[in-house]
Amino acid sequence: MSISGIQGRILEVTVVGCTKLKDTEWISRQDPYVSVEYASTKYRTRTCKDGGKNPTFQEKFVFTLIEGLLELNVLVWNSNTVTHDDFIGTGKVQLHKVLSGGFDDGSWPLQTKTGRHAGEVRLIMHYVNANKPGMSYAPSAPPVAAAPVPQVPHFSAPPFGSSYTQSTSNYPAPAPHPSYPPPNSAGYPPTSYYPPQQAAYPSPYTPPPSTYPPPSYPPPAHDPRHYPPGSYPPSYPPSYPPPPY
Repeated sequence: MSISGIQGRILEVTVVGCTKLKDTEWISRQDPYVSVEYASTKYRTRTCKDGGKNPTFQEKFVFTLIEGLLELNVLVWNSNTVTHDDFIGTGKVQLHKVLSGGFDDGSWPLQTKTGRHAGEVRLIMHYVNANKPGMSYAPSAPPVAAAPVPQVPHFSAPPFGSSYTQSTSNYPAPAPHPSYPPPNSAGYPPTSYYPPQQAAYPSPYTPPPSTYPPPSYPPPAHDPRHYPPGSYPPSYPPSYPPPPY
């Protein structure tokens, strides 16, 4: 499949990590790193200290695409502080899938200089300008059936001069009114009536009649509340000299 129109577009490549790498160390664990090359653009990941055969990187790089160049070169090295870095393996990454679909997540094989298997490298690639096929939509739902319209009886106008009689055959007969009070399930008369009946026996307590006569006013003379009015004016002048005490 030919892919065109990629000149100047952006491709994002994330180096996730490597698995089952060839071990170039005899005593200690190796310190791998990955180099990604596209045309003259080259990026390198950080060194995974003591990464051994399964280092992890999780680093993203951005490349500007070139028309007609549809592959990346990946190289894996072991970092040394005293001598030169040791070459572990290399591989080619094809870009057809990511450029056509916009996304590719896969592992790519690595080989030594003699063609032997040297492990795998995992890359996640994104291409936002991919010509994706049209999205398929779910079929439209069937139309909802309309609710039935109730039938209204049709009345036709009678001929002129004739008597008009409305037909009531289309209307149901009216329901009978329920009897009141309704009988209970056992067929016995109701247990309560209105108004309530009076008790058959009088109340056990009847207050006695009052025998105290109502008070009269003014009170009689023999009543202690009766006081005769005093004489007025008082006798004058008083006797002088006053009697001795």
